Amino acid sequence: MKPVQYHYGGFPPKQLNLEKLIPLIGPTNAAVARYDSLLSVIPNAAVLLSPLTTQEAVLSSRIEGTQATMGEVMEYEAEGDKNFSEEKKVDIQEVLNYRKGMLHAMNAMGKLPLSQRVILQVHEILMDSVRGHSKSPGVYRKIPNWIGPAGCTLETASYVPISADKLTDAMSDFEKYIHLDRVPDRLIQLAVMHAEFESVHPFLDGNGRLGRMLVPLFLWEKELINQPMFYISSFLEANRDEYYDRLLAVSRDGSWTEWCEFFLKAVQTQAASNEAKARAILELYNNKKLQMAELTHSQYSIIALDWIFQRPIFKSSDFIHSVDIPNATAKRIIIVFRKNDLLKTLEEAAGSRSAVYAFSELLNIAEGRDVF
Repeated sequence: MKPVQYHYGGFPPKQLNLEKLIPLIGPTNAAVARYDSLLSVIPNAAVLLSPLTTQEAVLSSRIEGTQATMGEVMEYEAEGDKNFSEEKKVDIQEVLNYRKGMLHAMNAMGKLPLSQRVILQVHEILMDSVRGHSKSPGVYRKIPNWIGPAGCTLETASYVPISADKLTDAMSDFEKYIHLDRVPDRLIQLAVMHAEFESVHPFLDGNGRLGRMLVPLFLWEKELINQPMFYISSFLEANRDEYYDRLLAVSRDGSWTEWCEFFLKAVQTQAASNEAKARAILELYNNKKLQMAELTHSQYSIIALDWIFQRPIFKSSDFIHSVDIPNATAKRIIIVFRKNDLLKTLEEAAGSRSAVYAFSELLNIAEGRDVF
C-alpha cells in the first residue's frame, strides 16, 4: 500500500458535521468548566498539582516510546543518576525537558501569544541533550520525513507529512487558525489545531510531545482554564492505536468530524479524571495540613508540607538544607513524619548517604493506582 499523504488544501476543514458533534460539545465544555472551577480554588496549584504535571510529561513521552516512570523521574531528581542505565537517563531527561518546555511556554506567553515563536523556543528545549538533539532543535525541518515502522523508507511508510518546501506557509496558516475568533466552538478549534500540527509534522523529531503540550496552552490562552494544567495524555496513551488511526484518517479520508468526535471524548474523559485527581490532592492537602499542625506544633508545618507536595520523592538532606525552615526544626519534622508513617522510606541512611523518602499517598493519587 502507498503511504497516506498530507491533506494538501484540506486545512482548515471546509465543513464539519455539527449534528454529530453538538451532542459532545456541551458535555465536554461543561466537564472542562467543572475542572477549571476546582482549579481556581486550589491554593498554589502549580505546587499541589506538580505530580500531575510530571505524570503528564511521563505519559506524553511514553506515547513516543520512552519507558521512564514517574517514580523513576522523581528518584532521579532526588538522587542523581544512581544506578540508572544510560538509556533510562535519556528517557528521564526527555520527561524533564517536557516540564522545562512547559514552564518556558507559560513564561513566554506572559508577553507573547501562542505562536510559532513560542513553538520554536519550546521545541529547542524539548530536544536538548536527548534523542533527536542533532535533528535541528528549534528549527523547522528542511527535508522530508515520514512515519511508519522502524526502518521503513519513504515508499514503505504509513504516512508522509507535508513537503518541506510548503512547511513555512503551512505553519503560517496554522498560527492564523489558532487566533481565529469565528469558530463553531473553542474545543472544536483545538481538535482541528491538534490534528493539523501532528499532520504537518514540522520538526524532524518531538512533534508528538509538542503537539500535546499545545493542548493546555491553547485552553489557557482562550481562558477555558485559568492555568495551563490540563492533562490529556493518559487517554491518548491508553487509546494510542485509535489516536494514530484517527489522525491518519484525516489526511487519507478527510475524516475531520470523526477525529473531532474522538478528541472531544478525550477532553471530556480527561477533564473528569483531572477533576477527580485534583480534588483528591486538595483533600489530601487539607487533611495533612491539619494533621501536621497537630503532630509538629510548628509554625513551619505548612511550609514543610508545600515543599513535600512539590517534591514527593526526596533526600532528607535536600529537605533539611533547601526548605525555608531552621535546620533543627526540619530534622524534627522528618522524625515526626517517619514516626507517624506519613513518609515511606525508599532508602535508609547509611554513612554519609542520606535517606530517601516518598510521600506515597500523593504519588498514588497521581498514578491513579497504588504503586508506592
